[in-house]
Amino acid sequence: MKLGITADFSAAHSLPRHLGKCKNLHGHTYRVDVVVEGEKKEDTECVADFSEMKAVVEEVLELVDHKFLNEIISYPTSENIALFLREKLEKELKNSNLGVTLYSLRIWEGKNKWVMLESD
Repeated sequence: MKLGITADFSAAHSLPRHLGKCKNLHGHTYRVDVVVEGEKKEDTECVADFSEMKAVVEEVLELVDHKFLNEIISYPTSENIALFLREKLEKELKNSNLGVTLYSLRIWEGKNKWVMLESD
């Protein structure tokens, strides 16, 4: 089964190699959709507890929330932000007792633009 959590973070970045306005310092409120995969547990009848999943996702998002992303990710395009968050989420989920693995991650940069990754 798959289970999903949606969370938000705000951050600033600049993309100096971009040909348009994005080369300048600017910010976004990003929405992140995290989908995990696991088996329904006999004792709880759930794949994972939503509040525990949300806590893991929010812990990872603290790394980027209200930050200047260029200081954290070498070239913070939406694609590279997604790769960074996927790596951190996979590690946190592996170290948790939730018993789930990352299935996919979608990052929305504003309203109508997104990048999606599936786990390796």
